[in-house]
Amino acid sequence: MDRREFLKKGIQAGLLTGASLTVPGIYGNYFAKSSGIFSENYGLVAVKGGEPDVMFDEAIKHLGGIKTFVKKNQKVVIKPNIGWDVPPERGANTNPKLVARVVQHCLDAGAKEVYLFDNTCDDWRRCYENSGIAKAAKDAGGKVAPGNSEKYYQEVSINFGRTLTKAKVHELILDSDVFINMPILKHHSSARLTIAMKNLMGVVWDRRYWHRNDLHQCIADYSTFHKRPTLNIVDAYYVMKRNGPRGVSVDDIVVMKSQMISTDIVAVDAASAKLFGIEPDSIQYIKIADSMGAGKKDLSSLKIKRIIL
Repeated sequence: MDRREFLKKGIQAGLLTGASLTVPGIYGNYFAKSSGIFSENYGLVAVKGGEPDVMFDEAIKHLGGIKTFVKKNQKVVIKPNIGWDVPPERGANTNPKLVARVVQHCLDAGAKEVYLFDNTCDDWRRCYENSGIAKAAKDAGGKVAPGNSEKYYQEVSINFGRTLTKAKVHELILDSDVFINMPILKHHSSARLTIAMKNLMGVVWDRRYWHRNDLHQCIADYSTFHKRPTLNIVDAYYVMKRNGPRGVSVDDIVVMKSQMISTDIVAVDAASAKLFGIEPDSIQYIKIADSMGAGKKDLSSLKIKRIIL
């Protein structure tokens, strides 16, 4: 299904916030108990109130199930955030329960193989182990690959980039049939928030260039690259509200037990920003990516399914 087919006129959008951020009197307008009626016409699914794996089980139904995106014998590459040597409850990395469940869904859909990797910030072996993601992925049948050497990356052109016009991208991404982007929602000291677009910095080798040359523009530029995520799954179970991207302690965390899923990387970032308590227009890379046609930040353009479990 074409990405733009999801961007249809729908109901007026507005996203939940966590319990500590809820606006009095309007919380009930955003979510409803699951009706059991599933549709492929939703542009975004927002779910709250369950464990990460259970929320994904419910949410993906409303996008037609994982078989809408993963076909038999395809090679799937999943890009979680595995950047930091901290345990799951610190909210720096994607929740391993969610990662495992997505791997399971892909294999159940007939995927030939499912790979996971990240170009980590801390030591990659410790990140993979202490995040819980390596074990969770392997136990579910996935294959964990390294991203710690330039030899794994190939130079590509970013044809519509304004500042970022080329990048070295991990070969797994370039060789994939299906690319699933699985960021965690959290504070970031430079970009203000790291979500789906920012998570793609972990698929490139030369990301220091981004920080030196207008980070927000480079994030938006890369979002126009033709090898875009097939699906974006935002983990907002443990949400780091400050001291990101690594965090200092569990005191930085708000437990929101939420998740956002969309094919539109700009829309899912806009929705996740609202969940965090920030207007999308205050995040420069969201505004720039919207203006470049990488997706749409105007959530009123989407038909959104909101679920409380």
